[in-house]
Amino acid sequence: MNETPEKPAAATKAAAKKAVTKKATAQKAVTKKATAQKAVAAQAAAKTTTKQATAATEAAPAKKPAAKKTATAKKTTVKKTAVKKTTAKKTTAKTATAKAPAKKAPARKPESRAAMVRRARRINRELAELYPYAHPELDFTNPFELLVATVLSAQTTDLRVNQTTPRLFAVCPTPEDMAAMDPEQLEELIRPTGFFRAKTKSLLGLSAALRDRFGGEVPGRLEDLVSLPGVGRKTANVVLGNAFGVPGITVDTHFGRLARRFGWTTAEDAEKVEADVAEIFPKSEWTMLSHRVVFHGRRVCHSRKPACGACPIAPLCPAYGEGETDPEKAKKLLKYELGGQPGQRLKPPAGYPGQSAPPMAPPVAAS
Repeated sequence: MNETPEKPAAATKAAAKKAVTKKATAQKAVTKKATAQKAVAAQAAAKTTTKQATAATEAAPAKKPAAKKTATAKKTTVKKTAVKKTTAKKTTAKTATAKAPAKKAPARKPESRAAMVRRARRINRELAELYPYAHPELDFTNPFELLVATVLSAQTTDLRVNQTTPRLFAVCPTPEDMAAMDPEQLEELIRPTGFFRAKTKSLLGLSAALRDRFGGEVPGRLEDLVSLPGVGRKTANVVLGNAFGVPGITVDTHFGRLARRFGWTTAEDAEKVEADVAEIFPKSEWTMLSHRVVFHGRRVCHSRKPACGACPIAPLCPAYGEGETDPEKAKKLLKYELGGQPGQRLKPPAGYPGQSAPPMAPPVAAS
């Protein structure tokens, strides 16, 4: 009875032992599987790392040339920019050098009407001292010769007119003689003055008008003179002031230019300039004022490059600085008697300090 219960206990122990062994085996299997999985994952990670390293190694040489190209491009750009800057600097320097001689006139200060008139009249006095010998620069011996010479002086120099008129007046000394001339012969005589066809038409017309309407005499009134073909206010004032002693302001290109530079007017129209200047000066001064201003414009206050540094009235001129201000350089710009050169008249009046102009050279004979 005592042995019967021992068998089940032994069997139970054996079963329990077997179960423990089985569980341990299962755990080992799980551990082994986990280890295997880790190994696989590690191998995969190693392979990925290797591939990335290889890809980086392979890509590195391709990137280096790109870096070189970028560096080279940058250097080239820098060089080009430097060259451009250098060129720009040289160009700017050249431009500055080229523009250096041209100096802008200082801005004009506001001036009252009374102050301007005082300054204008002082300029006239200074010019009178500078040019006591001022005169009309056309050769003439009577009103008709002065009228014809003034008509011919359009678009040419007084010198060219003075070289042309001796031969002309030798052929036709009176209005009647000129009116009867053959147009082609007259054209040939005045050809050196330019625009000879238009001038021939004017001379024939005014000569015929003098013959038919004024008895062959040049009239001494402005209204009559401007009624002649080819005669305007400027020509009429020249004749009235210098042949008849009637005061007049002669507004040619020189007079208009200086009147604006002196601040006497801002007008461009000749008649408006004449009216503006007439309000500043007494009538008795008009004719000689015209000569003095024209003399100064031809000798000192030139159109393109005034000789500001050699101008005696520079302290009175609002436009000082438009031209050459260096005294030595400005002195070389002076013309006619002030520059030691011949004047424009072949027969200058007594008291003229300069040299007579040479007659026109005879035409060269064809060989």
